[in-house]
Amino acid sequence: MVARTVFPASGVPTNAAVPADNFAAIAMEPGNAVRVGPKIHREKRILKTHIFQKRSIIPAPVDEVFAWHERPGALERLSPPWDAPRVIRHTGGIRPGTEVTLRMKAGPVPYRWQARHETYEQNRFFSDVQVRGPFAVWRHAHRFSAEPGSATAYEDIIEYALPFPGNLSATANRMIDRKLERIFHYRHATLAADLADHLGTHGPKSMTILVSGGSGLIGASLIPYLTTGGHRVVRLVRRQPRPGNDEIFWDPATGRLDGKPLRDIDAVIHLSGENIGEGRWTAEKKRKIVESRTKTTALLAKTLAALPHPPRVFACASAIGYYGNRGDAVMTEADDPGDDFISDVCRQWEDAAAPARNNGIRTVFLRIGIVLTPAGAALKKLLLPFQMGLGGKIGNGNQYMSWISMDDAISAIRFCLVTPGLEGPVNIVSPQPVPNHEFAATLGKVLSCPARFAVPAAAIKLAFGQMGRETVLSGTRVIPARLTADGYRFRHPDLETALRHLLGKV
Repeated sequence: MVARTVFPASGVPTNAAVPADNFAAIAMEPGNAVRVGPKIHREKRILKTHIFQKRSIIPAPVDEVFAWHERPGALERLSPPWDAPRVIRHTGGIRPGTEVTLRMKAGPVPYRWQARHETYEQNRFFSDVQVRGPFAVWRHAHRFSAEPGSATAYEDIIEYALPFPGNLSATANRMIDRKLERIFHYRHATLAADLADHLGTHGPKSMTILVSGGSGLIGASLIPYLTTGGHRVVRLVRRQPRPGNDEIFWDPATGRLDGKPLRDIDAVIHLSGENIGEGRWTAEKKRKIVESRTKTTALLAKTLAALPHPPRVFACASAIGYYGNRGDAVMTEADDPGDDFISDVCRQWEDAAAPARNNGIRTVFLRIGIVLTPAGAALKKLLLPFQMGLGGKIGNGNQYMSWISMDDAISAIRFCLVTPGLEGPVNIVSPQPVPNHEFAATLGKVLSCPARFAVPAAAIKLAFGQMGRETVLSGTRVIPARLTADGYRFRHPDLETALRHLLGKV
């Protein structure tokens, strides 16, 4: 199995065939110490190995492409969100002897995968082998070579063998090749787009960035994206910091945050907040929703404002709930808040950042829309019913959904950090919001599962009360006017493109 993809400056891939070859000829060039062979002796059996190859042209210099892979977070960025492993142990880096242990699943069955890096030559190649896992043989070589125009030919070459007899192995090989093609198309597209972000925009190439809410859905994707871009990320945590992990303790409930460790911080991204989309909004839940946002924001803003040399930018999360239920009226950052509970929460949330703003810190309010990822939140909840053929619109389906892909969400947040004139509210949404019925139809199309069913509005109201009315049944048609005006280029401007990338349905 061989495939070649070109990622031009436009970001649109083109495919072309390349000649098939055996692993030895591809991976064992002069000076390469990868030891391979077409047949492996194991337990007195001869296992015939199979080759998978993926080659892409990445529009970035070879030293930058290689360096990206050496930085913390590369494994997390390359893991597809529809089948993301959990890192149990990682000794760090890609040099020979370093190891990684992952918790993965084959359908519903969990298993561990342990790999060890074996060979390395800077800007040319590195390789790893399976130490423990489901394959009889698994060797993975990563090759890099310079191309004209400061581009890089990047190749993944995998030699594997299954612990099955011949006929069964041939069928399984075809299935595995199809799965690998999905995974590596995602990996190469993500690599190309991330490098285009980090190398193609203005602003400092390396910052020390403080992040709160780093273990949340957005933070878990944002941090690897920043570290592979060459930035140092320091996390705010509410437990005892682990030595050597760039963590700082804080306790918003008691107002504890020591400003001394923050003196070398260049930028702050504040993402903390109680999940609004789980359970009914009782009086206690509403109190937690408000205070988890206002108290944390006020503590950070006051602490940053008091520093002798405060950070250049403070990016504080907010939400498009600021605008409330506005039907099909188009909302921009210039519009006033709505009059429901979530609107008031967002208003208080943004007001709490006043100390930082008043002290001259460039403050950005990230009014984040519906972030799409199969790893969590709305899209994850929708996948199972759609895959079972039970998907469809919610209520009358006319309520607008202002969505954004996870990759665009984290990319837009970084864009806000490095764009000097960008401050105040910024809508973190795609330029093409869609009604719920269109969202359902598009998701059904991508999954090849027609969206024939509908969830009655009465059922949502009965199950979730006010939360259901203000989040699931409410419609807000928001556009990213500030991002567009300042030149941000969306990776996934339309819904079908976004869903196909996120779900590996290319």
